[in-house]
Amino acid sequence: MSDTFYICKYTPVELLAAFGGTCQNLTEAPDGFELAEALAHPNLCGFGKALLEAVLRGDIRELVLTDCCDTVRSVCDVLLDEGKLDFLYMADILHGSGSCAREYVAEQLKKLAEAYGEYKGTAFDEKKFREAFKSNEKMKQPHIAVMGARMGDDLLRMAESVMPLPIENMTCVSCRSLGAAMPPEGLDFDGLMDWYAGELLAQIPCMRMADNGRRRELWEDEGIVGVIYHTIKFCDFYSFEYADLRNRLKVPLLKIESDYTTGSSGQLRTRLEAFAEEIEGTEKFKDDLKNSNNTIDCKKYFAGIDSGSASTDVVILDGDKNVVASVALPTGAGAAHGAQRALDEALDQAGLTRSDISATVTTGYGRENVDGDGSVTEISCHAKGAHFLNPDIRTVIDIGGQDSKVIRLGEDGSVVNFAMNDKCAAGTGRFLEMMARTMEMTLDEMANCGLKYNEDITISSMCTVFAESEVVSLIAQNKDRDDIVRGLDKAVAAKTVALVRRAGGEGPYMMTGGVSKNRGLVLSLSERLGAKVEVSDMSQLCGALGAALYAMETTLSNT
Repeated sequence: MSDTFYICKYTPVELLAAFGGTCQNLTEAPDGFELAEALAHPNLCGFGKALLEAVLRGDIRELVLTDCCDTVRSVCDVLLDEGKLDFLYMADILHGSGSCAREYVAEQLKKLAEAYGEYKGTAFDEKKFREAFKSNEKMKQPHIAVMGARMGDDLLRMAESVMPLPIENMTCVSCRSLGAAMPPEGLDFDGLMDWYAGELLAQIPCMRMADNGRRRELWEDEGIVGVIYHTIKFCDFYSFEYADLRNRLKVPLLKIESDYTTGSSGQLRTRLEAFAEEIEGTEKFKDDLKNSNNTIDCKKYFAGIDSGSASTDVVILDGDKNVVASVALPTGAGAAHGAQRALDEALDQAGLTRSDISATVTTGYGRENVDGDGSVTEISCHAKGAHFLNPDIRTVIDIGGQDSKVIRLGEDGSVVNFAMNDKCAAGTGRFLEMMARTMEMTLDEMANCGLKYNEDITISSMCTVFAESEVVSLIAQNKDRDDIVRGLDKAVAAKTVALVRRAGGEGPYMMTGGVSKNRGLVLSLSERLGAKVEVSDMSQLCGALGAALYAMETTLSNT
C-alpha cells in the first residue's frame, strides 16, 4: 500500500503507525495549480490548491486531514466528490486543550483507529505505537528560525542555501512537539487514547488554537539570531502573529509570503539574501570573494554591475572612489549579454581594459548569471550607494522595473530595515511603462508631465489592468494628459509611501533607480511624505555604485 499523507501536527501519526501506516508530511509545492483551479474557488489559499493538485495528479492515495480551517474543510469536500483517494479521513481536533476537549479528541482517535484499521486490514499494535514516539531536539547552536505558516520544500531549500547559519523549521506542521514522554504502561486501548489525546493537545499550539500563548516558547530561544516569518497568500491565521512579533522580537525579522508553488520569484530570493546580509553584514560576501577562483590583484579600478529587469548599469571607480565611467543600457534578452555590453562600453568610456579591473561585484536580479568576483543584493548596494552620495540619508526609495523597495538606513549606512512590494507590478517601473504606452507617450515624456495640472484626477485602482481601463476611459473623456499623469503619479506615490511606513522610514529621503528621473512622481512622493525626496545625478546608477564600492572595500580588506 502507499504512504499515508498528513498536513497538521495534530495528526495522530503514532496511531497510524500502530496499524502499519507509513506517514509523510505533505511539504512538496507544485509548479502550478492547473488541475486544482478547475475545481477550487479562486480565493482558496495556495496550500489548499497544492493539496488538491497533489491528489488530482495521483501522487497521493491515502490522506488524513484535520479540520484546521475552512480551506481544509473545502478541500475535503472537493476530494470526497472526486473520489480519487483510497482512504480519506477528516479528524475533528478541537481548538482547546481542556478536559472536555481531551475526552472528545480521545473519541475521535478511536473512530480513526477503527476506520484506518479496517482499511489497512490490521489490528492496533501497541509495540509499534510506542516505537513511533520520537522527541524533537531543538537546535542549540546559533541558528535562524523559520516560523509561521508551513513552507514548501523548494522555498525552504532556497532559504537554507542563502542563509549564513543553519535553519530550524518551526512552521505550523514542522514544530510538532509531543515531548519525550513515552505512553504509560498498563493502560488498555481506551486509556492509551485518553493519554494520547492529552499529549496531542498539549503541544506548543498553532495559531488556530483558542489559547496560543505558549507559542512564545518558539521565539524565546537565545540561540535564535534571526526569524524568517512565512505566510501563505489568502491565509490570515499567521499574519496576526507576525504583526505582534514585530514589536516583540529583538532579533532581525523578515516576512515573506508565497502562494505555495515552486515558482518563487527572484524577489523572494532577493529578500532572503538581503536578510542574510542584514544578519551577517558583508562577512559572507567577503568569504565568497576570498574563496573565488579569480585572482585579485591590487590594481586601482573597481567595477559594479547592476543587472536589472529593465536596464543594466555599470559604474567603474578608481582607487580614490572617483567615478571614471558610468553606463546604463537596456538589459535585453539575456542578463549575461546585457552585462557584457554595458561593461565593455564603460571600459571604452574610461579607456581601460578588463585586466585593469581589480574586482567586479554584481547586483540586481540577474546577478547570479553575470560573471564577477562576488554578488550582493540590490538592497545592500542601493544602501551603500545612497550613503556614499549623501551620508545624511536615512531612507532610500528604489522603484525598479518589476518591484519597489524602501530601505531604512542607520547612521553608518547599514540596512536597518527594508520592505518590498508584492509580486504584483502595481507601482513599479513596469506599471508606468504600460501606462505611458497606453497614453502613446515615451517614458521620458511622461517623466516631465504632471508637474502642472488643471484637474486633480484620482486613479482609484493600482491593478495594472484596471488602471489601464481607467486611463483609457479618461482619454475618451478628453482629459488633459498632464492631469492623467498627475493622477498616476499620485497613485504610485500612495503605494510607495505605504511601503515607507511599513519599513519605518524617516527623512532625509533619497530616490534611486531609473524611475528617479520621473520628476512628477518625485514631486508627488515629496508631497505625500511631507518632506523633500532627494534625487542625485547618480541616482539611477546607485545600485551599480554600491556594488563597485563593495568590490573596492572587499579587495582592500584582503590585501
